Amino acid sequence: MSKQQLMTGNEAIARGVFEAGVRFAAAYPGTPSTEILENISTYKEVLAQWSPNEKVAFEAAYGASLGGARSFASMKHVGLNVAADPFFTVAYTGGNAGLVVVTADEPGQHSSQNEQDNRNYARHAKVPMFEPADSAQCKAMTKFAFEMSEQHETPVLIRVTTRVCHSKSLVELEDRVEKEIVPYVKNAKKYVCVPANAIIRRGEVEKRLDTLKEYSNNCEWNYIEDNGKDVGVIASGMAINYAKEVFGSDVNYLNIGFSYPLPMKLMDSFLKNLKKVYVIEENDEYIEDAVKMLGYKHICFGKYAPDESRFLPAYGELTSDVIRKAVNGGKGYVASFDRSKVLGRPPALCAGCPHRGFFYELGKRKDVVVSGDIGCYTLGFAAPYNAMDFNCCMGASVSGANGMQKVLNMVEGNEKRVVGVLGDSTFFHSGMTSLLDIVYNKGNCITVILDNRITGMTGHQQNPGTGFTAQGEPTEIVDIEGVVRALGIKHVRTIDPNDLTLMRETLDWAIALKEPSVIITRYPCVLKKMSAHDKNEWPQMYSSKCTVDADKCIGCKLCLRSGCPAISVKDKKAVIDKTMCVGCSVCKQICPKDAIN
Repeated sequence: MSKQQLMTGNEAIARGVFEAGVRFAAAYPGTPSTEILENISTYKEVLAQWSPNEKVAFEAAYGASLGGARSFASMKHVGLNVAADPFFTVAYTGGNAGLVVVTADEPGQHSSQNEQDNRNYARHAKVPMFEPADSAQCKAMTKFAFEMSEQHETPVLIRVTTRVCHSKSLVELEDRVEKEIVPYVKNAKKYVCVPANAIIRRGEVEKRLDTLKEYSNNCEWNYIEDNGKDVGVIASGMAINYAKEVFGSDVNYLNIGFSYPLPMKLMDSFLKNLKKVYVIEENDEYIEDAVKMLGYKHICFGKYAPDESRFLPAYGELTSDVIRKAVNGGKGYVASFDRSKVLGRPPALCAGCPHRGFFYELGKRKDVVVSGDIGCYTLGFAAPYNAMDFNCCMGASVSGANGMQKVLNMVEGNEKRVVGVLGDSTFFHSGMTSLLDIVYNKGNCITVILDNRITGMTGHQQNPGTGFTAQGEPTEIVDIEGVVRALGIKHVRTIDPNDLTLMRETLDWAIALKEPSVIITRYPCVLKKMSAHDKNEWPQMYSSKCTVDADKCIGCKLCLRSGCPAISVKDKKAVIDKTMCVGCSVCKQICPKDAIN
């Protein structure tokens, strides 16, 4: 193997985990962090697992750390919200062996419901944090984070962003350093967080912070590039690369790679001889606030100019064109073009998606309110289905539906029913407890679990219902219908969502009930790599394609209401792209003239 290799940031983090001698890693998939565990799972020396959610992943890694093995967890930014409960407490206890957590933030919201800045988690939990700027730093900081975790008895947070995760740079490959499992020694005063013990650990956290503040001012990750100028740039993570594309060697730089605690003394020494400083950071004014606290507001240009006017955008990625536009007084360097000629290309459910039949039928209902969730099925909100009214976060479809139905039931004469929609992986993530809430509190809303047999939106990761672990080993297939019945739901039906008549009848059945019900639409994602179990259950998949009889087609365009990207109209007749069609037959069932075979 070459000593150097071109790697994405996610691949480099995985390599750092491997080289650091980590034995256990857990995650829940979520863009832009998904590929971290996928790559870790290729190293046989590391036991890698997909957990049902991020809280479980972090807790499993914590337990493995207590057991004496270097351990790791990764998640996207909103995933740390789910894991925040244990994260804040483990900040007090620390582990036994090294424990490192990656949060992958997403400036620009390419695939997320919000744009939070998880650097704030480090400050709030009082946990040390690294921000790599490229793949080489991803690997190096990951390895070093385990050393820091063990030296200071603390979890360590690594904050990366989308561009760091997915861009590539050269990484120096080194051998794995095997770490012996550290014997576990019972220590209730440290690890049992009853108040009497936790208050003592709280003091230890502050002592640790004092030590880390001194380290931050003198470490290799925070350094000045002095180009002899009286204008400076302070940046962290990928933003330092954007800044260098704009300013080159015309400014001095303070690179911040270890960003909590911030290097306040180093920042002060950098700022005191400058006439102007640009603070380039994505999302919140994390560094900017520190610069102002040091007394340099009068020269600071970050999210705000010294006069409090907006300077850099409050949200989105701070790419080089965005920075240039701010620095040059509104003049950018982007080529001009006629935007009216650029057609919008909204995302759509794939041709043959098993959610299509469900949303086609649900969207025609005027007697329901639809509570959505996080997954590729969130696209059910868009045309032509218009079959989703609101969504929030993982698992909230079910609990949100329960709350809304409770209120609608208070309205005299109300006939509307609320339908909560979520996927199989989301059900395992946080839908089960929400469904339990319906049963326990005597709700009567409808829950639909779209079981496409895989974790679809993030790129086909395994989950408890698929029959395989993250490393491809066969395991138990958790029966969703069995779980639903065990939670106390009496009215359950599992159906093929491609059968529109059955889908329609099943919705009628659920709406007519006065008690809670669950519909499970069970059919594999069209892009799924079929297992032997799948092929046995669905032997008809990929066995046919649909075609249009032009003589029968009257050009009514009703087939377009399926929203299938394989269907288009040419010369006033429907046509089906055979390279995309998989023969799901939803369009055939919609056609009023039997023109589709």
